[in-house]
Order: sequence, then structure tokens, then C-alpha cells
Amino acid sequence: MNKASFVYTTYIATTPEKLWQALTNSEFTKQYFFGSEFVSDWQVGSSFKLMNKDKVDHYGEVLVYEPYRLLTVTWSVKDVEGDRMSRVSYELTPLNSTVKLTLLHEDLLEKDIRKDEGKIDGFNNGWPVILSNLKSLLETGNILPAF
Repeated sequence: MNKASFVYTTYIATTPEKLWQALTNSEFTKQYFFGSEFVSDWQVGSSFKLMNKDKVDHYGEVLVYEPYRLLTVTWSVKDVEGDRMSRVSYELTPLNSTVKLTLLHEDLLEKDIRKDEGKIDGFNNGWPVILSNLKSLLETGNILPAF
């Protein structure tokens, strides 16, 4: 099978410290990740879960934890065949009073990338909405209105 990747880059008027907290603090993630929160101690080799109330949406293992610079985790992908693992990296690059955030989601299958038909199915449609919510929250204090 051919593996696919998805890359999304955005620029956020914030500091690396505030963006890092937004990526790793469960109370913060609930605000922009549609009520879901990351649960982990963020040590390399530790597990993480993306929880929505009492339900685990995704899970994985912390591979790289370099505060204010790089966070990489394995990321579960639910399929009709069962769960398989992919890999998500968040790279932060400071640019004066702005931070360039690059998300790289690797080890995907072609079916994980979906044609946008007004839905947020597929990682290529979901990640931009989540990261736009994050950007809006950090810059304005508000998430995007529901659509």
C-alpha cells in the first residue's frame, strides 16, 4: 500500500510558550479541539489519549517532546479493519512575534485523505479546522463560530 502524508502550515501571532501550552494542556485543548482533550504526562515513551468526555477518540505514544519546538506522537487511526498507527508532528518555528506551526501527519493511507464535500471527514479536512480554531483562540480569545 502507498502511504500518504498531510502537511498543514499556519502562522499564529503568539509566543512559542503559549502555543506549546495550547498543544499540551488538556484544559486548553478542550477549547479548540471540539471538546476533546489530550491526556498524557508528555514524557518520551509515555502514552497519550485524545479524550472526549469518557471516550478515547485517538491514542498513541509520545515519540519526541522538545518543548517550544517539536512534539511527535504516534496517532491511532480507526478503520473497519481495526486500529492502525500513523504519526503526527507539530513543529514550532519562532518568527519575531509570530510562530510558524507546521503539522505533519504521516503514514496515512490514501483513503484517509478525502475530497472535501462540505464535511470535515478525512485528516486533510479536519486538521485545518482544528488548527484554525487554535489560531483564532490564541489571537482573539475566541474559537470560530460553528458551521
